[in-house]
Amino acid sequence: MASLRTVGLLWAGVLVAIVMGLRFRAKQNAGHGARGGKISNPKVLWLFFAIWFWFVECAVLAFEPSLPSSCRLIVGVHALSMWLRGAAEMFMLHVTKNWRPPIGIGHDALCIATIIGLAVWSGPELTTVGAWSWWAPALVLMLVFSLVVELLYAALFFKAVEGKTTGDDGIWFADAESERFKRINRITFACNTPQVLFQLALLGAMTLSVH
Repeated sequence: MASLRTVGLLWAGVLVAIVMGLRFRAKQNAGHGARGGKISNPKVLWLFFAIWFWFVECAVLAFEPSLPSSCRLIVGVHALSMWLRGAAEMFMLHVTKNWRPPIGIGHDALCIATIIGLAVWSGPELTTVGAWSWWAPALVLMLVFSLVVELLYAALFFKAVEGKTTGDDGIWFADAESERFKRINRITFACNTPQVLFQLALLGAMTLSVH
């Protein structure tokens, strides 16, 4: 189903994401006025899960020869789009300090449209009778789902902070204490669960079928 190189890179990415997530949570919640504010546990999990999924898994799977070529194209295009967005977002957050959620929402919508368009264009080529059978289309569906919930999170967050995301005092994260973020955190926790379980199942299937 997948090569040893692919599986090794994906598991290494998981370990790096876990370590970075724990360090990031400690830094943001240490009480020293970290930029962007404190962050809740569901949001830490979501942030580093999304980074791993979009930046690492999609990029690695784009070069996995056993994956249907149409799926490789979809995840490859998405990974490239996210790497470009990541560079722009970091610049706008830390240099120009003018990043606003509507920018991300627009990009999320573009990504969703692109993925659906490529999937429709690919037609039956997205599926295969081999080991990836239903895993490939399921991966694409989960990719769309992750973007839909990210779009929802951004819209709810932007409303909750009343647009105050820019400048030196901009709020970038939902914390665990504020009442205005309670609903967002509950939704995030609920949406994290199926996504994490799916990825663990997929990683498990790939690991057991290493060739």
